[in-house]
Amino acid sequence: MGTLAVDEYPSLFRSEAMSLVQLFVPAEVAHDTVAELGELGNVEFKDLNPDVNPFQRSFVGEIRRIEEMARRVRFFAAQIERERDPVPIRPLYDSAPLIAVGPGAAQTMDELDVTLTGHESRLLEMNNAYEVLSGRLAELIEARHVLRETAIFFHRAESNQSEIRTSFDDSSAPLLQHDDREHQYSTASNVQLDLEFIAGVIDRTRLPTFERVLWRVLRGNLYMNHTDIADPFVDAATGNTTYKNVFIIFAHGEALLAKIRKVSESLGATIYPIDANADKRVESLREVNVRIEDLELALYNTGSTRRAELVRVGESLLSWEDLVRKEKAVYETLNLFNYDVGRKTLIAEGWCPTRDITMIQFALRHATEASGTSVPPILHELRTNKTPPTFQRTNKFTEGFQTIMDSYGIATYQEVNPGLFAVVTFPFLFAVMFGDIGHGTIILLAALWMILNERKWARADLGEIVGTFFYGRYIILLMGLFSVYTGFIYNDIFSKTLHLFRSGWTFPGGEGDVVRGEVNGHVYPFGLDPGWHGADNALIFVNSYKMKMAIVLGVTHMTFALCMQVPNHLRFNRLADIYHGFIPQMLFLQSIFGYLVVCIIYKWVVDWSKSSITPPSLLNMLIGMFLSPGTIEEGNQLYRGQGFVQTVLLLIAVVCVPWMLCVKPYLHWKETKRPHDQGYGPAPTDDGYGTRHEDLEGEEEGDGHAIAADMDEEHEQHDFGEVVIHQVIHTIEFCLGCISHTASYLRLWALSLAHAQLSEVLWDMTLARVLGLEGLFGKGMLVLVFLLWLNCTVGILCVMEGLSAFLHALRLHWVEANSKHYEAGGYQFKPLSFATLDEKD
Repeated sequence: MGTLAVDEYPSLFRSEAMSLVQLFVPAEVAHDTVAELGELGNVEFKDLNPDVNPFQRSFVGEIRRIEEMARRVRFFAAQIERERDPVPIRPLYDSAPLIAVGPGAAQTMDELDVTLTGHESRLLEMNNAYEVLSGRLAELIEARHVLRETAIFFHRAESNQSEIRTSFDDSSAPLLQHDDREHQYSTASNVQLDLEFIAGVIDRTRLPTFERVLWRVLRGNLYMNHTDIADPFVDAATGNTTYKNVFIIFAHGEALLAKIRKVSESLGATIYPIDANADKRVESLREVNVRIEDLELALYNTGSTRRAELVRVGESLLSWEDLVRKEKAVYETLNLFNYDVGRKTLIAEGWCPTRDITMIQFALRHATEASGTSVPPILHELRTNKTPPTFQRTNKFTEGFQTIMDSYGIATYQEVNPGLFAVVTFPFLFAVMFGDIGHGTIILLAALWMILNERKWARADLGEIVGTFFYGRYIILLMGLFSVYTGFIYNDIFSKTLHLFRSGWTFPGGEGDVVRGEVNGHVYPFGLDPGWHGADNALIFVNSYKMKMAIVLGVTHMTFALCMQVPNHLRFNRLADIYHGFIPQMLFLQSIFGYLVVCIIYKWVVDWSKSSITPPSLLNMLIGMFLSPGTIEEGNQLYRGQGFVQTVLLLIAVVCVPWMLCVKPYLHWKETKRPHDQGYGPAPTDDGYGTRHEDLEGEEEGDGHAIAADMDEEHEQHDFGEVVIHQVIHTIEFCLGCISHTASYLRLWALSLAHAQLSEVLWDMTLARVLGLEGLFGKGMLVLVFLLWLNCTVGILCVMEGLSAFLHALRLHWVEANSKHYEAGGYQFKPLSFATLDEKD
């Protein structure tokens, strides 16, 4: 009845029982069959053509067509993303589904291909037109700036010319001679105004280089003026912005002008022909403004038409993307199949959960009916010695905890799954380090808020950080609940205490600064007595309490993890490992650290106020147990007969070391010495997936793939030297690990103490300073300081301290607990599932 219950109901205790199945799928129904299994999502197909080049497989043409359609869909998404104003995209759950199975599947794909091609051609045409018009508009805008700046420059030059007056200081010169010189200057000025010029636009970043090159090439025989263009130029193709400057260069002679043009072209400047006549420049400016208005109108119409096209694309974009993704997965899966030319049948093999075979057969029948054919696919289960993949069936509650364990390693097939126990142990160990009623309530409310909005948030893009918190919302929920529970144990809420019951301490009034508490006969029924809060020796008491509690919890956790070896050894028929592995390890751990836990509890329950001796130091007791076995110093005795008990326990621990070290290599050596020619050897094991090859007789020809797979995988053999080295390393690691891992659990005490002290410091430095203030100023300060305290509490104590406690709890599970039993030698079950295609992309 127990085996029947395990097969009947799914459980996280072990991975799902898996079966290797073989499918014979007629070619005409192959597409619909794979699509149906992809919707079901519980078959992992094997590649039956490992030696065939990916470009030489049967469905390469279909995949190329699908990839081309996927490229168009990505093009549409990129165009929508580049649009300045958001384009509405219809959600997938609100879109009409595209049916790509059944008799009309080919027509649907053809129509989709034509639709995507049409949208792409129209968008490309409009993009090209928009880019051409934008380029022309940019050129006209540059020309307008050049015309304006040129007109301004000539206007300033003419106004400045009338004010130029050259003074001559030679008073002895004749008056007529002075007039002649003035006439000569006037003539020279007229000649300067007749110099030819070149005007254009250049990138602002290249302007300094442009000036230096011209100065060196022309040897200073030029006059240059430039002005910034305030508005940036936006490239319609790339969306990059560029700032430019207008320049005008005066020079004399065609040779110099030709050099200026060559330098301008080499540095990417654009030269515009500007007439020297002012009237013609005004007329050119008027024509440019008219053309700019026409181009802006054309650009507006083109942009409106393009946006309307993108809006139509956005109505179906996600449904197209979903269909294309599914079709590509279907044809990639079909390429894994082996094609039987004579029967026109595809042969497939894959792993699936044994309990889901009935659902798979129903899906195959449904695919046959939907395709309109009368020949159904054939499924039968194969028997193989190949190790199946590991599949842990989870739900939204257990998924996060299982992911934590899978991040350490994938469990071996049918191995005890630590993810089941992590549902309780992980949030509990977190809460031991984070225990506070107030802080636990904050993260509990945050988790409840995410859970209440999970349907809406599951469809939204939350980003990496928020998405990670949302994925672990149920972990956060339990961490909050356990933190509230341990907060009641510590009697701690925002560094304050709760007086839920009558305290066991009475503080009588008296003279002097020191008030000693007196026991009143009452016992605080749950958690820490509030009388300790504010006491001078409270930190000493809490330190001792939490440190011993960390040792007790750590040894208990390691003991429980070590016990998980037993169901693994029983499941895989490794009874010898129980006797030379589990038992000596358990005796070694309990003879030292289990004994320490017992002493801690004994020391707690004894009323030392009525004892004739003082409570001994457990640390000194443990050290003396190794340095002086059987000898108990005066003042360190905890109970009668302590020396004898410690001697026996130490002998047990010493005996366990060679027990772990030598028994397994000896049994392996003895096993290898058996004469194989007489039929002696390792007995075959029935571990749930090892079976007989006789079961394959009488099957179809395709069974050869399963037989070949059995031949490929043999049990790994180790020589005697490797076994000895492995056992020496394992023994040393376990013995030293018991010490280091026990010490590692002291982080439960350290982080709990640090969290409580940080909370107390934050309270004393903020709210405690303003609670006594009165009046309007006091109320205002109270509000401001309360907001500061709340932000620091959430940001530092809840988020940062919470992440720290989370990582430490993670380490305790990965290193201290999993190292005691978790083999983690499996590989993940990765079925064809349309639901997980988004995650893979």
